[in-house]
This record gives sequence, structure tokens and C-alpha cells, in this order.
Amino acid sequence: MKRKKILIVDDEPRLVRLVKVNLLASGYEVGTATDGNTAIEMLEASFYDLLILDIMLPGPFNGFEVCKRVREFSDIPIIMLTGRAREQDRIRGFDVGTDDYLTKPFSVEELLHRVKAILRRTSQTGDSPKCATYTRGDLMINFAQKRVFVRGEEVRLTATEYQVLYYLGSNAGKVIIHEDLLSWTWGIEYRNELHYLRNYISSLRKKIEDDPGNPKYIISKHGIGYQLEIE
Repeated sequence: MKRKKILIVDDEPRLVRLVKVNLLASGYEVGTATDGNTAIEMLEASFYDLLILDIMLPGPFNGFEVCKRVREFSDIPIIMLTGRAREQDRIRGFDVGTDDYLTKPFSVEELLHRVKAILRRTSQTGDSPKCATYTRGDLMINFAQKRVFVRGEEVRLTATEYQVLYYLGSNAGKVIIHEDLLSWTWGIEYRNELHYLRNYISSLRKKIEDDPGNPKYIISKHGIGYQLEIE
């Protein structure tokens, strides 16, 4: 089996060495960069399965800007690292396309767990939907190609955004409770992390809804879960 390839972008040499050694020991191929420009060049020149990206980087591009630029050409899963635990940073990270968020200091075991979980969920497809596509109004999901369109224009989603939408779409018309959607997307250990789900639902609505504040596709069932409408 081909080994997964991971790019670490951080300007702290000790942290990079520690993470790299443990990723290599876990069977991954690893590349490193210390600034945003180099990271973008590496991602454009070679394929990586996962990006581990620090917010605070030297040079013109911080982690948020790197993430935003990467999303212009790639849907690579991104784990963002930060020394700040502010909620607004977490929300901003999700808004620019982050798939997961880890606050420093963190244990290597926790990072390895996040890496394994995100690679697992981005490769899973689950049971095949009963229909090859979901279509309602201006929204179309092509499950076979893993592509989403609004008014005929393709919408670029992050890997995790697509996983959330896929599960709702493959169960269109059904109310999916929060815990089930969290467990399927992130793993059973995340079944109570409702803030994760809310951030991704908010991000999805911004991309597929005409009026995210008054959604017509992803409907909230308050205190229960979410439903992708079929009528």
C-alpha cells in the first residue's frame, strides 16, 4: 500500500523535528517547510495527502492566508496549529477551509490521532447512496464524482465539508441526529463536539445557500440534528 504523504509547515525547528520523527515512525512520508511561500510552491509541485499548518508563520503569508490560497487549487485536508485558543481564530480557520484545529501545546499522540482520523474519513465513502446524484433547486451533488454544483457552477468544498454534505445527501429527507453525524464524520470520540458540526454546517451554508441565514437545503432540527431537504 502506498504510504500517505504529509507536509508540515511550521517555523519551530524542535516541533517540526518531533512531529516529523513520529510521523515517519508511524509509516508516513513527510515533507517540511518553514514559511508560507515555500509551502504553497511544494503543494503546487507535488501531491500531498495532508497539510499540517501553523498559523504564525514568517514572511508575507500567515497560516490563514496560506490556507486560503491553497483552497484556490486544492482540497487537501488541513490541520491548523495555533498557540492561541481564541474562538474567533478557530472560526476564522474553518472559514478559510481548515479541516481540523489543534491548540499548542499538544501531545504528539493527540496529533497522530487527528492525522489518522482525518485521513480515514477523507478516504471513506460509506454505503453507496440509493441515487447517483442529489438534486434540489439549484443544488446538485454528484456522489460518484464527489462534486457539488450550485446553478451549474462547481463549488469547491474541503474534504470534511464534503463528508458532512455526503452523509446528509445520502440520507436526504431523514433527520440525522448530531451525534450520528459527528461520529460518522470525525469518529465516535467526537460525538459530543457539537461546535465542530456547527462550524461546518455554517461553512457549507455559506457555499451552497442563497441566504445562509434562511437555509432551504440544510435544515436545522433544533436540539436534534440536521436534514437535507428533498421537497
